Amino acid sequence: MTALHICYVITRSDVMGGASVHLLDLAEGMQQAGHRVTILVGGEGIVNERAAARGLTILPLQHLVRPIHPWHDVCCWFELRRQFRRLQPDLIHLHSSKAGLVGRAAAIGMGIPVLFTAHGWAFTEGVSTASSLLYRVLERAAAHFCDAIITVSEYDRQRALKLRVATPALLRTVHNGIRPVELDARPQRNKLVMVARFEQPKDHQLLLQAVALLKGDWQLQLIGDGPLLSDAKITAARLGLTDRVDFAGARSDIAVQLAEAGIFVLLSRWEGLPLTVLEAMRAGLPVVASDVGGVPELVKNQQNGFLVPNNPPAVADALQQLLDNPQLQQQYGAHGKQLFLRDFTFARMLSDTENIYLQLSGAATPVLPVDAGSKP
Repeated sequence: MTALHICYVITRSDVMGGASVHLLDLAEGMQQAGHRVTILVGGEGIVNERAAARGLTILPLQHLVRPIHPWHDVCCWFELRRQFRRLQPDLIHLHSSKAGLVGRAAAIGMGIPVLFTAHGWAFTEGVSTASSLLYRVLERAAAHFCDAIITVSEYDRQRALKLRVATPALLRTVHNGIRPVELDARPQRNKLVMVARFEQPKDHQLLLQAVALLKGDWQLQLIGDGPLLSDAKITAARLGLTDRVDFAGARSDIAVQLAEAGIFVLLSRWEGLPLTVLEAMRAGLPVVASDVGGVPELVKNQQNGFLVPNNPPAVADALQQLLDNPQLQQQYGAHGKQLFLRDFTFARMLSDTENIYLQLSGAATPVLPVDAGSKP
């Protein structure tokens, strides 16, 4: 078995978003497969706590911050170079836009293979024109200083090609994958659930406006926290939805909560390949989701759910169809679970990613994937 020392870098430690969940799952899987893993993260927060609980080595970086900040960014460049020299990893795997940009610059001239995963481009459709242009220029320059770029959706790979951000040889699509879990499902058919941080690009305001149009018996659970939570609570009160909307906060038992729901919703202005939709498919839930980014690679319209434009009547119509038709709920949910088990398992993602590691590092013999099962 060829064992590697892999150094992961991610920007934020203060939130458990899709990129951080993905990174911790991937790092744990690689460690279980026999590789050595070190994680570098900006600051200290929940990501550090979750990593330590999984037995992963994680080190905080003082100057890796999310906003563009010239002084911190220059200091971070030196900080990362010191860590790369000290650790001497066989491969550096960067996650999130800021870590991807500074990390690639810091690794220049070190002779270490560098891989970057784009969890949805910062220049995707829906992002402001100025921000999109800035990040397109930065990503095009940074692409010269890495050995491969993973996109978590084919949509993102095609967008990078269309905008000439990177060459076809550099870009690899590896769809996100999550571990299967076995739970005693007790679904409440009229319970809608959205799992998402109250922060852009998620659109809780749109969902509240849509459910206000629904007829009959329904309840909505919103799982997550974030800076826009108070605004959502004000909107729910204004629309007279206080008794129907449960603001459940951040939770660690997402799989259990989904097993008790009937319909999953994710409304966003832009997306990469959202893990929460995969979690809903794994739970056998029909999905109503915004038709953006890589979402259509998960949600097949009128097969395992509905792809909707971002306007309240369209969202309400899709939800009402599912609320009014239990058989359709069950049919779409079962098909979504089949798609998950066929195309989006953790074992498949781990194996595909590991093969890229081995190619970049020059190793010849791949390590066999570990058992993909886990407890929620």
